[in-house]
Amino acid sequence: MPSPESGCPLCAARDETALWRDDRCRVILVGDADYPGFCRVIWRAHVREMTDLAAEDRDRLMSVVYATEAALRATLSPLKINLASLGNQVSHLHWHVIPRFGDDAHFPDPVWAVRHRNGASHGVDRAALERALTERLG
Repeated sequence: MPSPESGCPLCAARDETALWRDDRCRVILVGDADYPGFCRVIWRAHVREMTDLAAEDRDRLMSVVYATEAALRATLSPLKINLASLGNQVSHLHWHVIPRFGDDAHFPDPVWAVRHRNGASHGVDRAALERALTERLG
């Protein structure tokens, strides 16, 4: 397992709202006012690419991504869920799981595009989201 890179913001949990974790990954709530429910699924070891993981670990990571998507759908009923794994700015393996609504600030474009409007307020019940994740992941 590669050692943590000095200065990597995802290697150690700092000032984050963890919703669920196990020995291989964690799910955090990003806390973006425009995107309540925006989660990141972060692989605990410092690796850059999906193919740096063994097949079993890739399967585990994706099962957590899918469970996060399902938990968000169950608790927020968004119009769409966006999944993204970029890593261009932070080269530590992680997935963005973003609930989207037709009245959010960027819809129908990606959340990183130019804003179209002030987004409508969509609340997130953190306790319900944590329960939904625990039901799906144990």
